[in-house]
Amino acid sequence: QKFLCSNCNNILKKALQTLCGHRYCSACLAWIVRNNKNAICQKCKEEDPNILGEESLLAEERAFGDAAINKEISELRVHCVTLGCSWSGILKDFEEHQSLCEYALIPCHTGCGHVVMRRKLADHLENGCVNNVTVCQQCQRSLASSEYQVRTFFSQINALIFVNHSTSSANKDGCCFSEVGCAFRGSKEKIKEHEKSAVGAHMLLLLQHMRQLQGTLCSAARAQPELSLKSAGKSISDLQIPAGLELSRDPELDCLPGSSVPGDESVVQQLVREKMISELENKLHVFENIVAVLNKEVESSNLEILAFRRQSELDQNIIRSLELKIAELHRCLTQKDVGLSSLHKSLLFSEQASYDGIFLWKITDVGRKLQDSVTGRTVSLYSPAFYTAKYGYKVCLRVYLNGDGTGKGTHLSLFFVVMKGDYDALLPWPFRHKVTFMLLDQNNREHIIDAFRPDLTSASFQRPVNDMNVASGCPMFLPLAKLQSPKHAYVKEDTLFLKCIIETN
Repeated sequence: QKFLCSNCNNILKKALQTLCGHRYCSACLAWIVRNNKNAICQKCKEEDPNILGEESLLAEERAFGDAAINKEISELRVHCVTLGCSWSGILKDFEEHQSLCEYALIPCHTGCGHVVMRRKLADHLENGCVNNVTVCQQCQRSLASSEYQVRTFFSQINALIFVNHSTSSANKDGCCFSEVGCAFRGSKEKIKEHEKSAVGAHMLLLLQHMRQLQGTLCSAARAQPELSLKSAGKSISDLQIPAGLELSRDPELDCLPGSSVPGDESVVQQLVREKMISELENKLHVFENIVAVLNKEVESSNLEILAFRRQSELDQNIIRSLELKIAELHRCLTQKDVGLSSLHKSLLFSEQASYDGIFLWKITDVGRKLQDSVTGRTVSLYSPAFYTAKYGYKVCLRVYLNGDGTGKGTHLSLFFVVMKGDYDALLPWPFRHKVTFMLLDQNNREHIIDAFRPDLTSASFQRPVNDMNVASGCPMFLPLAKLQSPKHAYVKEDTLFLKCIIETN
């Protein structure tokens, strides 16, 4: 069942799988989409019409080639169903067999309207095809091949066998074939009509006479080996053309010589040879017709290959164009991602910003961040920026969970950083406001508090030249042992809270 098309229910040809999981022949899917505005998968309707979704909509661009099922189908064992043919093999070889099957019915390429077996095409062209014609050089009529051959042979015999009626009064009223057994007698007009209508009968009489002559020659040769062919063929010489009658003969087809017989061949052997030559010429003509058919098929195949190549080039150009568009869209998407990230940071900053000099910093994943600080992966953390007023100083906090300077490895270090702000040109410098640090006990029992006033001579509190000044604060703000002590709740649920208060009065 999996090898059958969901539309035509035949073996899949160039299988395509849709988003809903059903398979169609590529031609069937194209036909459905072309003839239905909003085509829906028929199999989905049959399975459950109540759960039809977007996946059930059919479109060529929403389907993809199923290479796996195509490979399985090409390996299926099949046999030719043409009557009389015993071929069997795999499906991928079947198309080649179809073009060669001797029992297949094919139309005659001459356009005669007949449908014949491929194996009998040559016989049909030679004997039965009304369009396989040859123009007669004498009457300029188009004749079938077999009819033309018979007419040619008869005309040659008639041209060779004549009797001069004027030299013998006994033959005036008799047929010129009377010497070989024809008994017809009449006027000259009737004899001419008789000769035209009785060609077949005359040929039979001539054939009987030739057989009798052949028997006579064979008997004479056995009785008298020295008998020459010239003396033995005397009875035939009586039938040769009279000297007074001028006739044109084709030297290549002259099978009854007039004055002499070749030394090594009899008249019968010459007739047999010419008959064989005629048959070979007929076969050659048939083979020429077959070659012409094959040449037409090759030319048609070459045109199809050329069309496929052109279509392939067009498809490659379309693919390259789509790849360029995808690359351009990818660049645009990357730029938009960067812009979105910037907007997200700005929004986060706006949500967390403080403008009254009081900032509460929540630090999560303390255990992991402390381990990163010990290993040196992330030595310090910066807080979001906050302000002393709407248009005041821009500052932030910097914490070393594993300590810095004199407190490295033993204490938590907390520093204050003056940042470059948008309104620094309107503010008094150096920064001179008192700063208070607090580590909040989440049980509200014992908060850790430390405060300092800025050193007005320190570069940390001058107007910033870069994005931020050198941090200044408390390198030994809290012992690590106390930070992690179970007696206190400085770290609870892997979270701690740091608070900074700037006196702005």
